Amino acid sequence: MLKVLIPTIMLIPATWLAPSKLIWPAALFHSLTIALISLSWLNNACETGWSSLNHYMALDPLSTPLLVLTCWLLPLMVLASQNHMSMEPANRQRMYISLLTSLQIFLIMAFSATEVLLFYVMFEATLIPTLILITRWGNQAERLNAGTYFLFYTLAGSLPLLVALLLLQNAAGSLSLLTLSYLPAFPMASFADKAWWAGCLLAFLVKMPLYGMHLWLPKAHVEAPIAGSMVLAAVLLKLGGYGMMRMMIVLEPLTKELSYPFLVLALWGVIMTGSICLRQTDLKSLIAYSSVGHMGLVAGGILIQTPWGFTGALILMIAHGLTSSALFCLANTNYERTHTRTMVLARGLQMALPLMTAWWFIASLANLALPPLPNLMGELMIISSLFNWSWATIALTGAGTLITAGYSLYMFLMTQRGPLPPHMLALDPSHTREHLLLALHLLPLILLILKPDLIWGWTF
Repeated sequence: MLKVLIPTIMLIPATWLAPSKLIWPAALFHSLTIALISLSWLNNACETGWSSLNHYMALDPLSTPLLVLTCWLLPLMVLASQNHMSMEPANRQRMYISLLTSLQIFLIMAFSATEVLLFYVMFEATLIPTLILITRWGNQAERLNAGTYFLFYTLAGSLPLLVALLLLQNAAGSLSLLTLSYLPAFPMASFADKAWWAGCLLAFLVKMPLYGMHLWLPKAHVEAPIAGSMVLAAVLLKLGGYGMMRMMIVLEPLTKELSYPFLVLALWGVIMTGSICLRQTDLKSLIAYSSVGHMGLVAGGILIQTPWGFTGALILMIAHGLTSSALFCLANTNYERTHTRTMVLARGLQMALPLMTAWWFIASLANLALPPLPNLMGELMIISSLFNWSWATIALTGAGTLITAGYSLYMFLMTQRGPLPPHMLALDPSHTREHLLLALHLLPLILLILKPDLIWGWTF
């Protein structure tokens, strides 16, 4: 664990000590080295449970893919931010990279924590750098409003979790993930027990976000700078799913009364957010709402607590992390050239930037879960396990996938096809940096087709 954590911590002094013209190359090279070292975690010979165990941290098949995704994303965020940060003073650029690095440190510690309380503290600590990124480097005046929403939704959701964890510590005598799963299940007899059950999951459902508690997400996404959007979509939403999977093993097996409302909200959210996407005019907002829909499927897969549901949820989380991060990068390349996120004003870009259209095409197809991409594999596993649990869910999940295909194609056709609007006169050509950035998003996604068992999680 420390072979990745210590170099990540040392990236902060390295950024502050680098000469101003080498800030970005140094940060990129350093973070890319860390990302390549983290790939060695995927070669996990120990198939039964934990490896790289120390007092506070460990790896297991569930956390490894999410940790590698976290490490892989830092160099991509550095690559994506280079252009719009180039006009800022050197100290602000250093501060920006330091915030991204501190975010990665907290995320690595959250995903690898063996103690639930350490996980809780790191889960909350990720709020601080993200909040500063949104409120300091956001695009418009609404960023302060978005930051407030982001902070208070997440804090209000996670306070019940803290109380629930303290109660669990009191009852079990330990909060170690290594021992919690072997505890006898708590009988869900009284109302207080059911409130404890909901308290354990509420923080994660707000973070995912579940439909109905999702209002902070589109605001935060739209106002955040590109690195903020990327890390929100790719990793911070996955903290919710990861926490749910960890807590679900401890909680009482599925009881209809408890999980019904959450399942219904999750599946209804898939359809509702898809319908919202169909009539979006703002490109970033469309991609943000599509994240809510995909996370609804993930929440459904986790809540029914079957091995297939868990596996599908983990695969979809990794695939969605790479896909939606790539879509945000594409939206950002458009925004840097056209200075608008409104799709009607920035359309027909295939005429101007034909090679970018290829990346748009692959990312849109990944978003609508084209076979044989991992997105489809995750969705199919979740949909089939939900169908096995109750055949009525096929109406909601089937309609959700149709709508997803509809808005993904709508997004591609609106931005790329048709005549170039007359007000677009001098667009910058697409840069090698941007093509590298998108290749590093979409190539891992395509390569996962060949070896999906890297991200299967517990199901061997």
